[in-house]
Amino acid sequence: MKKHLFPLFLLFSSANVQAQQDFFAIVGKETSGINFSDFRMLDGINGTSTEKIFTSDSPSKIFSQTRRGIVVEDRNSFNNSQAVTMAALAYDSSNNNLVYMPMFSSNIYMLNAKTKEITLIENDVVRVSSCDINSHITRMTTGSDGNIYAVNNAGAQFLQISKKNGHYVVTDLGIIKDDVSNGKNSFTAMESGFGGDMIADMENNFYVFAASGNVFKVSPKELKAKFVGKITGIPDNYSVNGSAVNEQRKVVIASAKGSPLYEVDLTTLQAKKLPGEQNLHIYDLASKHFINDKVSPNNSSNGIDIYPTRVDEHYINVHINNRNLKGNLKLNIYDLSGKNIIAQTLSVKDNSTDQKIYLKELIKGAYIVSITDEAGKIVMNKKILVTE
Repeated sequence: MKKHLFPLFLLFSSANVQAQQDFFAIVGKETSGINFSDFRMLDGINGTSTEKIFTSDSPSKIFSQTRRGIVVEDRNSFNNSQAVTMAALAYDSSNNNLVYMPMFSSNIYMLNAKTKEITLIENDVVRVSSCDINSHITRMTTGSDGNIYAVNNAGAQFLQISKKNGHYVVTDLGIIKDDVSNGKNSFTAMESGFGGDMIADMENNFYVFAASGNVFKVSPKELKAKFVGKITGIPDNYSVNGSAVNEQRKVVIASAKGSPLYEVDLTTLQAKKLPGEQNLHIYDLASKHFINDKVSPNNSSNGIDIYPTRVDEHYINVHINNRNLKGNLKLNIYDLSGKNIIAQTLSVKDNSTDQKIYLKELIKGAYIVSITDEAGKIVMNKKILVTE
């Protein structure tokens, strides 16, 4: 097995290139109502638009998973891949798919960002009614387990979209209810909890951003939404319609009302305006990143760090800055059965090192990364999840 050591400047160079494709957005036309314009890439750090991937006028090729063939959709209905009422988007980095749903529709679409081919997942699990705004799917994100999750306005359907044996399967996980401590800030009430978007953390908990600016933490195990607080630092009439996590693991929000993007500190819920796009109508945001996933060496507590913990680009970064460590350390990667898959030497000079470890021969799954010093003492064990 070949092993590669890359200098640190290449790591930063790679990060800068990746930032240009950090976010995906559903962008609308400059109208007062929802009117889909295009899917596009955004720089998630400065909020600047880059490539348009697919527009309302793009030629479409729709493959139906149920009918196992190409289908022709009615462009005048809500049940089509370019419907005007787009509101929910996630990014499946393992398959390079934009996953989305139009409002007023139970259809789920997988748009390949490279080939532009679209797969239609028809299902009878999603219960969307055109006359019931509570039932519309408006929040969607990728979980840290690699599955797609979506929630309707009232929390009455919490969906998981997973891929099994080459086919997408939709599962209704149940009804999300308010935590008893929420009081008037109800997750299920239109004034305080409807619309918006959601993001995930590395423990597969979800943070739902309501259009009102309220933030709720949702535990999929308990099926409860706990009120976290309300975003400050945005205009009073700002409608939060999109949220995603950028490469620096900062939360960014966007609005459908033709407004700037804001970066939000999830600890304080204080928002800071980004310098990029100032007048985009953004209906939803998506990225491959998660909150509380370590991204930089500054996050390490003992001068040793391995990041990211969710691996979708076939490498991890090892950072060491510890005065008690020197010489040659051993890095071993084990699968969950205890089998040693990768063994590599880390050379520490002047008590520090930054190295990129490539994992291209690892299949999807969970692994333990272990680092030992020259005496054989374990100085760090960390679990990683390889998703691609």
